[in-house]
Amino acid sequence: MAILNFFRPSAWALEPGKCAYGPPGHWSNEDMDPVPPSQRTWSTWNYISYWVSDAAQVAMWQFASSMLAIGLTWRQALAAITVGHVLIALYGLQLRAFQTIFPRRHPSPQELPFLLVPPQKIKHFFTAKSIIVPCAWLSILIWAMVKVPSRISLAPSKGPLVETTLSGSSLAWAWFNALNSSLGLYATLAINIPDFTRYAKNERAQFVQILIIPTAFTLVGFTGIAVTSAAESIYGEVLWDPLRLIDHWDSRAASFFASLSFLISIIGVNIAANSISAANDLMVLFPKYINIRRGQIICALIGGWALCPWEILATAPGFMSFMSGYTVFLGPFAGIMVADYWLVHKGNVDVPAMYHPRGRYRYWNGVNWRAAVALLCSVTPTVPGLVGNINNNIKIAGDGLHLFDIAWLYGFSSAFAIFWILSTLWPAAETYVGQPILAHDTVTYDKPTLAVQYGPEKAVNVTVDG
Repeated sequence: MAILNFFRPSAWALEPGKCAYGPPGHWSNEDMDPVPPSQRTWSTWNYISYWVSDAAQVAMWQFASSMLAIGLTWRQALAAITVGHVLIALYGLQLRAFQTIFPRRHPSPQELPFLLVPPQKIKHFFTAKSIIVPCAWLSILIWAMVKVPSRISLAPSKGPLVETTLSGSSLAWAWFNALNSSLGLYATLAINIPDFTRYAKNERAQFVQILIIPTAFTLVGFTGIAVTSAAESIYGEVLWDPLRLIDHWDSRAASFFASLSFLISIIGVNIAANSISAANDLMVLFPKYINIRRGQIICALIGGWALCPWEILATAPGFMSFMSGYTVFLGPFAGIMVADYWLVHKGNVDVPAMYHPRGRYRYWNGVNWRAAVALLCSVTPTVPGLVGNINNNIKIAGDGLHLFDIAWLYGFSSAFAIFWILSTLWPAAETYVGQPILAHDTVTYDKPTLAVQYGPEKAVNVTVDG
């Protein structure tokens, strides 16, 4: 009988939290609720160590090195990385206002013990990783520079990877493709940055991100580029994957410690950029059954095995195509979010209403058609380029491929403009409030009218069905 109960959905239902923001039922849970002040413990130094930890990842090393494999010089690749992450930092910083609202790639099974640590406490692991991994990678960089001095490996006239094989428009579009891939690398986390900024002690603690994001990622990108360039001189091939580089070493001790640093790197970045973000998204879909811990475990099992992520790393062009593919959808998402918060609602949002299925943000049957139209119009033109980039056997006109090369920039700007125009011409008046209604205001519910009390001076009544 106990076995049968195990498979019943009711057995997996979460206990309602004491501070649930949703109406009676299962429209929220403790992890999904706005973070109470007592759990907002992340300081400026925590965000510095978090981003240093996140930048020190195998994917960033591979990403920077793969740009050399497609014909760019190290200077051109580094410029694309810097510009891309400045844009990501600017976008992520403007989302700081969502830190107290509600939470918004694929981990592997060896991370399961770390998935049991709450997000507000995992910061200590990021601090350790931000020290261990950069020190190990700095050692690899020093080894590469000693073996092949930078005056040789990175010199304009002597290095094998410093003279581009491209020219004219081909070079320009290749650079834009690299920039687009750079945006794609962290476009996901830029949208989901409230997963961590919601734990900030205050807004000022987050401002350091505008400096640390481009700085940390550019330095890691340079490390990958410099080591790859030196390794090409040593071994005669472009080893854009650092794990393949380690395979060429004779020292077992050096291989072990370098591999250990990459293992720590992979675990850390998957927790930061993958499992917690995926867990929050799953939790929003199924708040009755999934909290952050359960969502992380589900993501580890599905993302670590079912999606075969190792296939993405088979070739440098394939890796670049995968990273660019993100931007087809995430650019429009970002544009819509920025336009809605800053231009349409001017920062005045009703946080508790976001937790009610029939509150002011219900729109039309739960869908904001303005956002749907903006998404459709901005994504559709770049899809042919995405298809052609994935499968070279499908011939796509040059304009379609070039639009894909700037998919994030095009998607962001077009979705931003379309959504703002539609929201201006056909405003959703029921969603407008005169001032922000914050998460920490007192909320009480009554039926059949949902009476929402926001402290002693503010009150809003929202009529609901039933």
